[in-house]
Amino acid sequence: MKTRFNSYDIICGVAELQRLVGYRVNQIYDIDNKTYLFRLHGGGASEKVTLLLESGTRFHTTGFEWPKNVAPSGFSMKLRKHLKNKRLEQISQLGGDRIIDFQFGTADAAYHVLLELYDRGNVILTDYEQTILYILRPHTEGESVRFAVREKYPMDRAKKENNELSEDSLRKIIESAKPSENLRRLLMPILDCGPAVIEHILIEHGLENHAVNVTADDGQDDNGKAPEEAPKGNKTKKKHKTRNQQINNAATKAFDMETDLPTLMKAITAAYDIIEIGRKRSCKGYIIQVKEEKPTDGEKVEHFYRNVEFHPYLFSQYKDQPFKEYESFMEAVDEFFSTQESQKIDMKTLQQEREALKKLSNVKKDHSKRLEELNKVQDIDKRKAELITCNQSLVDKAILAIQSAIASQLSWPDIQELVKEAQANGDVVASSIKQLKLEINHISLLLKDPYDCNSDDSENEADNEESMIIDIDLALSAWANARRYYDLKRSAAQKEQKTIDASQKALKSAERKTQQTLKEVRTISNIAKARKVFWFEKFYWFVSSENYLIIGGRDAQQNELIVKRYMRSKDIYVHADIQGASSVIIRNTTGGDIPPKTLLEAGTMAISYSVAWDAKVVTNAYWVNSDQVSKTAPTGEYLGTGSFMIRGKKNFLPSCHLIMGLSLLFKLEDSFVQRHQGERKIRSTEDEIDEHNAKQTEVTYAELDDISEVNDASEGALSEFPNTEVKVEHDTGRITIKSQLSSEVQEPETVEHQQETLENEEEVAIIEAGPSRKKTQTSRKRRDAKGRSDKTEIEKPQENSAEVEPTASNKPKRGQKGKLKKMKLKYKDQDEEERKIRMMILNSSGKDKIVASEDKDDEKSHTQKKIPNVDKTGESVPKNQIEIDENDDTPIGVDADLLDTLTGQPLEDDELLFAIPVVAPYQALQQYKFKVKLTPGTGKRGKAAKVAINMFSKDKACNNREKDLLKK
Repeated sequence: MKTRFNSYDIICGVAELQRLVGYRVNQIYDIDNKTYLFRLHGGGASEKVTLLLESGTRFHTTGFEWPKNVAPSGFSMKLRKHLKNKRLEQISQLGGDRIIDFQFGTADAAYHVLLELYDRGNVILTDYEQTILYILRPHTEGESVRFAVREKYPMDRAKKENNELSEDSLRKIIESAKPSENLRRLLMPILDCGPAVIEHILIEHGLENHAVNVTADDGQDDNGKAPEEAPKGNKTKKKHKTRNQQINNAATKAFDMETDLPTLMKAITAAYDIIEIGRKRSCKGYIIQVKEEKPTDGEKVEHFYRNVEFHPYLFSQYKDQPFKEYESFMEAVDEFFSTQESQKIDMKTLQQEREALKKLSNVKKDHSKRLEELNKVQDIDKRKAELITCNQSLVDKAILAIQSAIASQLSWPDIQELVKEAQANGDVVASSIKQLKLEINHISLLLKDPYDCNSDDSENEADNEESMIIDIDLALSAWANARRYYDLKRSAAQKEQKTIDASQKALKSAERKTQQTLKEVRTISNIAKARKVFWFEKFYWFVSSENYLIIGGRDAQQNELIVKRYMRSKDIYVHADIQGASSVIIRNTTGGDIPPKTLLEAGTMAISYSVAWDAKVVTNAYWVNSDQVSKTAPTGEYLGTGSFMIRGKKNFLPSCHLIMGLSLLFKLEDSFVQRHQGERKIRSTEDEIDEHNAKQTEVTYAELDDISEVNDASEGALSEFPNTEVKVEHDTGRITIKSQLSSEVQEPETVEHQQETLENEEEVAIIEAGPSRKKTQTSRKRRDAKGRSDKTEIEKPQENSAEVEPTASNKPKRGQKGKLKKMKLKYKDQDEEERKIRMMILNSSGKDKIVASEDKDDEKSHTQKKIPNVDKTGESVPKNQIEIDENDDTPIGVDADLLDTLTGQPLEDDELLFAIPVVAPYQALQQYKFKVKLTPGTGKRGKAAKVAINMFSKDKACNNREKDLLKK
């Protein structure tokens, strides 16, 4: 099994990693004392790449999440100190040696990471003058070369690359070679391309199994004797070695200098061509596999493939073996080493499966053997009883004769002598007695069927074979002895029946235990395998109850990334009607309209991931199409990171409760996906929503153009609920709620006027990135530490819409009555509109300013001047709209296929690969097997998650496989 890079792997790996030149080092981690991870970022789309370096073994990019040490090692800290934020300027191989030089930075600020992939390997950090700053494995080579800190790394020590080899020099090398040396071994130090390339070119040119300087007596040993004439005192090891040499000599062909040398030169030229191909372009990757047979208790034979080698080229020696092809060599190497541990576990699993099935096979064999013995005993006892019955008179005479001798008080030896004398005289009864067992009161008689007796010799021999020696009890008669054997036969038959009954249960139990063992073994194997992290896991995310992927940004940078990179033309943008909320995107995989339930769940997510969660304030969310989101700010204003401009009409959603849920999604094996089809299907309005909810939905999502068509009943319903405006001032923590009661009678002319106004006017809103949750929590803790508590001023709705600022208690405190009287006298002439404008100007945020105008028509025209590009239909065409990346790495179909493999309702016999925790609105988790409700409070999120996982694992419905996944 191949475990490290060879020379040709290094050549192809260095060529493929040239795409990373120009990337910057983001962070460096260590997996163990030999393996290090370099997080790089760069490229046009700020691509992030992880480069893995292992001393003495490998280097490649990886897409797996490797377990990192909790505390970085000293070498990692040294690498971070010198290389962090440095640009990767060059990746090269030193000569033809297995040493790779990674250069970070330029000129005097350059640092080199030298990776040695031979012997025990090494990782060395040097400065621009090649002075060693840190070394993983200090050592010395001889007396002059010393590898240690502050020493200079000997760059000229690397092996020089040999690109030219003439025919004369090759002839001299062959002539000076050892006798019978293999041609492949001879070319290894000459060609710097590894053994796989050499074997490939020899096979392609018909020079495999050739040896140079072959002589006639190569098959003899040192004493001139042939291997079969060697002294008998040789050890077993030497005999095996001699036998192997004999086989190799039989398969080895002699290299002819005249005929084979030109062919060898062509093969060497082909090797140089392969090396040149590896240097100039990225190669595909190939993993060579071995087919292993899985043990099964049925007739069906199952196989699995074990990875044994990785190569950047499909060499001739591996074309007949099973292999997997990858788009790049780095991808193949990553897959090979990432699954290496799981391959070991698979082999261990295979061994355990074989042992379990062997135990089951032994139980079955023992069962069949026991039944066979019982059947044999029954046949023998029946035969003995039948022979006694047929020879009844002979048996009785023998019993009588021995009993008479015993009654005569003869000794046992005298009785034995008496029997022998009778046998000598030809007595028939004495001749049938073969043994006396007087100690147990038995005799042994040789009996045969008297009715099948014939006079022919051949028939007599057959009769002798059918005759049987039978023990006869002297205390019983012949009939009683026959009955005793019949009883033994019946007892054996009963035992056989009991054995059959008991063995069926035993076999079922053994099979059940075997299947359980196989299931547990496969479970352990699956848990140990690493998994790739999905692209959406870095964001807030969940899967709606109608199978739509919904993602949200964790901070301003992610909000920017989500809108610019991941929002597509058919997607929906959702945002809470409050400053500092997360930007939420509904990934529309179908291309049709998003169902209302999914929109409501996305709105709940947007509100929950905002300051409304900490403030425990219920507010509204709205959604717009992707083409309404723009990064172009109005004249004189600036949009920072995570801030966007919304142009056009906002579609407001109903108020949502601040209730989230924690649950688990399980990744299904591909063959089990079909069983879970339709778990998260789109619910139609006709099937799922009753008439009352349908009316309410129509009222909620009704466009302003249809207001005049709303019936009187809906108008009455709207008048019962006042329009409430919630304003949160994030700098001061003040929350203001303002309610305006709708008049009972509204004039139709006013509605028509509003319709005309809205047709000619377009809404514009700026979504500004507010303070993050962490900063808000930190500032709150700081205020609590100083002993100051936040006071919330709430403006209660009244008939005259007057402002009232209540305190913590109902009664005003000392000195406040006089202040209130003065305020009433001072602002008695101030109307509501003037008060509202003054309060907005005095707002401490200093960002939201409204310029009042007495003439509303002037204000309308002023607004229309600021919003250009309005077509005849009233739909806006914004300038510099955000470009939606149509060439996204995640196609539309990928989301749907991936989401189908995730289920929240695993069945008992499903094969689950891994579990993913998910936080989603609680209404989206109604059908999930494991779920807990999350509401705003003072608890810690980490502690709440641990408690929830502990609850899931102790659930009675949680099986062993799910418990193992929860532990992971």
